[in-house]
Amino acid sequence: MMNITPMVRNLLVLNLVAFIAFTYFGGGEMFALYDFRSPYFRPYQFLTHMFMHGGWGHLFSNMFSLFIFGPMLEYRWGGQRLLLFYLITGLGASILFTAVRTYEFRQLTLDTEQYISAPSPINFRNYLDEHLEGRYNLEAVQQFNNNPTDPNMIAGSVQSVKNIYQTLINVPMLGASGAVFGILMAFGLLFPNTELMLLFFPFPIKAKYFVLLYGAYEFYAGIQRNPGDNVAHYAHLGGMLFAFILIKIWEKDRENFY
Repeated sequence: MMNITPMVRNLLVLNLVAFIAFTYFGGGEMFALYDFRSPYFRPYQFLTHMFMHGGWGHLFSNMFSLFIFGPMLEYRWGGQRLLLFYLITGLGASILFTAVRTYEFRQLTLDTEQYISAPSPINFRNYLDEHLEGRYNLEAVQQFNNNPTDPNMIAGSVQSVKNIYQTLINVPMLGASGAVFGILMAFGLLFPNTELMLLFFPFPIKAKYFVLLYGAYEFYAGIQRNPGDNVAHYAHLGGMLFAFILIKIWEKDRENFY
């Protein structure tokens, strides 16, 4: 703890205080980042979401990474530049995540409108398979299939589709992961040959390889989209991408200065 640099300490404390305050006193849901089509969306959420966390485990994993990798960056840059880097990469993470989610929700919106205009058991099953990834009550679908002309069944399916749409667009993103992945990228670029001993690796691994493998995994997981995976992989990639760009700009200026 004696080696924690001042800005890293401030960020750790700020994240911890925000988590405790909003978890135990309420109100934190309005500071997470919602889709712009959601009635809960506010522009300030692009900044505030990175100080919100979904649980103690989520908070610990992000803050532990900041605690491990942040001080060396602060020694190199100073506290103000580290804070600027943290905020820019966190914002970059939310921008890429929002762009990907906008593309995905465009299809959700089209599918919802098409189903409302042409409800049927087959279309209902296809909609659920596409957007709930198999996590639905199959018995209800079979009941609709056995009564395809029942007005109550048709109206119920339309309402279910509307509810699914509203539920999906009202799922927020929160956490400092984008900024933390930016920190990881910066560490890998600036201290590439530093050897890391990880809990899940039986031997030391250089920082540059660790970052490369982690980034490749996030890209794969983002494309794969396994059912039940609620991790914002594209936010992680956004943090890494903006970190890469920022490091290249800053290091070029540093070389020109010297």
